[in-house]
Amino acid sequence: MKEKRLNCERARTISIIKTMAMLGHFPAKESEKEAWFLSPFRSETQASFKVSKTLNRWYDHGEGRGGNLIDLVCKLKQCSVHDALLFLQGQTTPFFFQQPSISGASKKKIKIEKIKPIGHAALIDYLNERKIQLSKVHQYIKEVHFEMNNKNFFAIGFQNDKGGWELRNSFQKLCSSPKAITHLKKGSDSITVFEGFFDFLSALILQPKWISESDYLVLNSLAFVNHLEKTLSEYNKINLALDNDGAGDTATDLIQKLFPNAIDRRTSYSGFKDINEKICS
Repeated sequence: MKEKRLNCERARTISIIKTMAMLGHFPAKESEKEAWFLSPFRSETQASFKVSKTLNRWYDHGEGRGGNLIDLVCKLKQCSVHDALLFLQGQTTPFFFQQPSISGASKKKIKIEKIKPIGHAALIDYLNERKIQLSKVHQYIKEVHFEMNNKNFFAIGFQNDKGGWELRNSFQKLCSSPKAITHLKKGSDSITVFEGFFDFLSALILQPKWISESDYLVLNSLAFVNHLEKTLSEYNKINLALDNDGAGDTATDLIQKLFPNAIDRRTSYSGFKDINEKICS
């Protein structure tokens, strides 16, 4: 079947942040609502290029102009709208398209109400759908009840180093502030780096040796790739288990340039986007 050509309306829904990562640009700082980059248009030491996560729009404070992703690609590539669409069609996958916000989640503060061991049948069913056996991962995740938009929700929670939570259930993919990496130290001289916590949980099932013989680090966001030099310099061996996509390629290359001892482990799940997709297959 002939591939459907990307149109302007659909192109505007592609994540600007993921496209920036594909092009080798990662945020200098990030919050739940926005990400700040060093401008891709000039050399600078303080980030002046802002991307709104809620609107999926960019604004360059240095030039006083902004727009949508098509405008950005046209400016970066010095090309027409037609050529920008061809570029985006060739570079993106369904993973790059914006996920719709749930009940205005990205605009509302999440208030954590209760944290407990996972026991709700809906969450256990969700783990089973993702082929994750709770008995093998229970010590790393919790059942988190939270309030958002004056409504109560619950999800599987994975805590980061600053006390924030990555929150997942069948309908939502959220995080509570503050956003940070999750780094578990066990005294090993090796470390395994994952993009998200379901990758880590999946590795416990598929590659338990990685976890038993190394420390681990879950990025929780590719934005933190630019801030790993101090952390990773403590290790003699670095295993990289990021996603098999453009952003994962860029992040893997970046880390390997800084650390020649970093090994790309994605061959163990080649043909799949990530480790969880492989075990679900």
